[in-house]
This record gives sequence, C-alpha cells and structure tokens, in this order.
Amino acid sequence: MKRLHLVAGSLLLAAVLAFPVLPVPEFWVTLSNYIGLSAMVALGLVLLTGIGGMTSFGQAAFVGIGAYATAYLSTAQGCSPWTGLFAGMLLTMLAAWAIGMITMRLSGHYLPLGTIAWGLSLFFLFGNLELLGKYDGMNGIPPIRIGHFSLDSARSIYVLIWGWLLLMVAALGALLHSRPGRAIRALKGGVVMAEAMGVHTVRMKVIIFVIAAMLASISGWLYAHMQRSVNPTPFGLNAGIEYLFMAVVGGVAHTWGALLGAALLTLLKDQLQTLLPALLGSNGNFEVIVFGVLLVLLLQTSRNGVWPLLSGILKPVLPAFHPAAHTVQLADVLPLEQRSQPAAGTLVLQVQQARKQFGGLVAVNDMAFSVHAAQIVGLIGPNGAGKSTMFNLLTGVLPLTAGSVHFHHQGQMRAISGLSSRDIAALGMARTFQHVRLLSGMNVLENVAIGAHLRHKGNDVQAVLAGLLHLDRSIETRLLAEAYRQLQRVGLADMAYAEAGSLSLGQQRIVEIARALCADPVLLLLDEPAAGLRYQEKQQLASLLRQLRAEGMSILLVEHDMDFVMNLTDHLVVMEFGTKIAEGLPQYIRQHPAVLEAYLGGIEA
Repeated sequence: MKRLHLVAGSLLLAAVLAFPVLPVPEFWVTLSNYIGLSAMVALGLVLLTGIGGMTSFGQAAFVGIGAYATAYLSTAQGCSPWTGLFAGMLLTMLAAWAIGMITMRLSGHYLPLGTIAWGLSLFFLFGNLELLGKYDGMNGIPPIRIGHFSLDSARSIYVLIWGWLLLMVAALGALLHSRPGRAIRALKGGVVMAEAMGVHTVRMKVIIFVIAAMLASISGWLYAHMQRSVNPTPFGLNAGIEYLFMAVVGGVAHTWGALLGAALLTLLKDQLQTLLPALLGSNGNFEVIVFGVLLVLLLQTSRNGVWPLLSGILKPVLPAFHPAAHTVQLADVLPLEQRSQPAAGTLVLQVQQARKQFGGLVAVNDMAFSVHAAQIVGLIGPNGAGKSTMFNLLTGVLPLTAGSVHFHHQGQMRAISGLSSRDIAALGMARTFQHVRLLSGMNVLENVAIGAHLRHKGNDVQAVLAGLLHLDRSIETRLLAEAYRQLQRVGLADMAYAEAGSLSLGQQRIVEIARALCADPVLLLLDEPAAGLRYQEKQQLASLLRQLRAEGMSILLVEHDMDFVMNLTDHLVVMEFGTKIAEGLPQYIRQHPAVLEAYLGGIEA
C-alpha cells in the first residue's frame, strides 16, 4: 500500500506542477481550486471518521471559523491574511478542543447527532453576529500576498491551495505510519482493546478531532481569500454532509480517497448543473435528485469507496514488494529496554475477596487466588461462571464492587483496584481477547507493534506532532524491530508483512499473543486462546506457552478445552456462578467431586 501511495503522490505532484502552466481554461483552474479546498476538509474526515471511527457532520463549521477569522481581521482590523491564518487556527484549535472534550466522549448514534448540533450552532452564530455581517456576510477581503506577489487570480492561488493539500497528505501519511498513528488506527478496534494496549483513547480522539478541524480551518482561510467574500451559506449542515460524502465516496479509510472523492463529487455536481437544465428544463432542481441516485449506485458498486477499487486494479502492475531487506534491517536495530522479570516462584498477582455486582446480580462472589512467576494458572468453569468478568476486573475494564487486586511492580505488591486499563498495562499486565481483536487492514507487524505503545514514554500531543513532521523515525524503527522480534519468538516472522485479516484463526490468536508480548509484560492474560483451533494448532499453542513459561513468563488463562488445560497448567482455579469451588493441581482438580459435578462430567480420574 505504501508503494501505491508513493506512485499516486508522484503522479499528483507532477500534475499539480504542470496544470497551472498549461493553456487550460480559467474555469478549469477555478474548479481545481474548489476540489483542493474540499479535499482538505475530506482529508480531516478520513482521519476522524474513516480511521478514528468517529462520524462528524459538522466539519463545515470549522471551515467557517477559519474563513470568518481571517475575513474579520483583514477587513475590520486591517491585518495581514497570514495573521488571519494563525488567528483562525488558534480559534479553531480552542473551539475544537472544547467541543471535542464533550462530543468525543459520545458513542453510537449520539456522536453524529452531537456533531450536527454544534455544527448548526456555529452556523447560526455566523449568521447572527453583527460584526460578521450577519447573513449578508463580509466583502472586500484582500488577496493573500507572498512577498511582492499578490495571489489575486485563480492560477496564482492554485499553487498555494494544492501545495497546502500535498503537505497535509504527506503529514497525515507520516502520522499514520508512526506510534501515535497506530494508536489512532487502534481506535476502530474498540476502546477496550486500545486501552489494554495503553492508548489514552479519549485524549487521542480529541487530538485527531482538533487536527481534522485545523485542516478545515486552513481550507476556510484559503476559501475566504480566493472568493474575497464570505457568508454563512457554505458553512451549514448541507456542506458538512457533502464533505462527509466526499470522504466516503473516495474511500473513507484512505488519505488519497479524500482527493479522489472531492474530485468526483465536485466534477459530478458541475456536470449535472450544466447538463440537466439543458435536458429537463430549469424549472426543477433535478440535479439534487440525480446526484443522490448516482451516489447510491456508486456506493453499491464499491462500498469501501473508489480508491480501494482503483488501488486493487493498479496493484498487479506495481513492482513487487520484497520484505527481506526490511526484516534484515529490523533484526540489526538496538532492542528496547526490558523490565526485569521476578524470580521464579515470586508472587505476581494476588486476588482477595474480589466481588462484582451488577445491581442485584452477583457476577463474581468473593474470589481469591494468586499467580506466581514462571507459572501457568488456569481459570476454568462452565459458561456463565464469571471468568470473563474476572478477567475484566483484573485488567481494569470493570471496577471492583469490593475486595482488592494486588500486582507485582518493581519488587513489591501494589494495589491496582481502581486503575484504568492503560495504567495496569503500564505496570506490566498484558492480555489477549476471547474474540480476536486485530486490525484486519493492517499488516501483522503493525498489529503487533501496537502492543509496544507504552514502551516509549512521552506526551501524546508531542508524539503526534513528531509523527506529522516525520521526526520520530528512530523510535519508530525500534518499535517495529521489537514487534518483529516478538513475531520471531512466536514463530510467525515470515507472516510479518501479510494482512492480519488474511491469516487463519490460529495464526491470528498467536499474533495477539505476540502483540501482548510486545508490551514487555510481567503477567500474560489469555482469554480462551485455544477456542476454535484445530488439534495441530492447539499443540503448537501449548508448545509456545511452555516456551514462554520456561523463559520466566507468568501466564493466567481462561479456557474451556479441558485436555488442553490439564496437560498445560501448573495450577487451576475453578469457578461456578461467580464463586470459587475448587483450587489446586490439575491432578487434584481432575478428581474433585464438586468440579466433576459442575463442569468436567465425562473426564475420568
């Protein structure tokens, strides 16, 4: 995919440089300017919606903030347009941060409804403020000047618009292939998975919301100085929906899809507004109807947008990718620092009278057990026994109602009750999931590298800025090298550059284990790792877990396959209806009357 991005970027750069000097009509240049301005907003929506998983209908309002800020300062205050740019970006950043802190905590249908609400609020604010000219807007906005050159024509401002756009594409491409970029992409895998890898999901959502708003604000600044006038109409809900359509049609999960979608919809609207009145007369607004029908047909043909369809056609003609050189480079990179593992037999996890109630339902009833270093402990029980709830209590997904959980950290036991999932992950507890939670569109190496998110400490905002500016290549190489080493450790190094979604279920579960190992854990929690695996795959998994135990890793696993558990674990804890009914060595549990009655049934002593 990176090769396709480079090819697309090279071709687009050549076209951008050549277009304004060609003898094309001025109208074509103006239309290209509108495509570029729309693509900036759609690019922000690719980051926010397609990659971050948060639908927004209100981005046009941020275009309005950028446009009105520079319009007011350059007309009423006589400031330079460049002052208007920085003022608009600052105002947009503050507004987006305030709105994002509220809106980005919403989920489901409440999130898009929330974006509609603040989008409409800002639209009506533009139309009712006297200093902004109310609904008549503001005129007489001066052109942008660069030195002695005045960008007062479509051709002269064209280079600035498309220069900004290509910089944005390059910056977002760099960000998405960095440590914070993987954290952003992990948001679509679900909050629980991302938090378990150490990602501060709310903060990351607000950051990308602000970035998307800033891109829209720059588009508004350029729009105001190109049009030389502004009014509220282009910044309403209809425009917000249209920007979202551009991202979706082009390919909402792809940066180049924003440009493609903006070009397709802008050109389509222009042609329909020209052709339909000539065919059907000018007494009806037929272009809106035809435009909508064509969009529906387009999305039915390519549900993921046009860019994936186009890239699939072009992929066979591109040079083949050979990962050998990349993996050799990764193998030579200086390893990341590792935390010291506790000595074998050291107490690693202690659960005391842990209780969880949901209203009147007691899901976990005063559970108590422990895990020691270099030991595999199994947590078993029939369906509904409370095992997954217990896992969620240990990892901070759910808060305890009563009791305590203590975890080994820096030579002493520390209470972790009440800590968030990411804080617990930072202490050295990593987990996999009952239902595999990999990002199918990313390759295996990048999926595993998500687990190393906390291996590099630093402020999220600074990390995002470093990613945007391509300044984090050194740490990025070390993180990918660590991911590759963990894939070697689990025997999947040859699949490093395969798409995660193309792997078998057994391989995907091994990849999840590699991702958890990439976090450099003291304790590894595995939620039904053998579920759905064939016999041979289970044998390979058991061999891997024994290898990890021999290396000093402590493991707590939930599993239903009793043959797998009995032949692997050092110690077993049995639950029924949220209560511990037995605990001990596998041989003892195999013969325990309460266990046989509650769960094991057909397994003989």
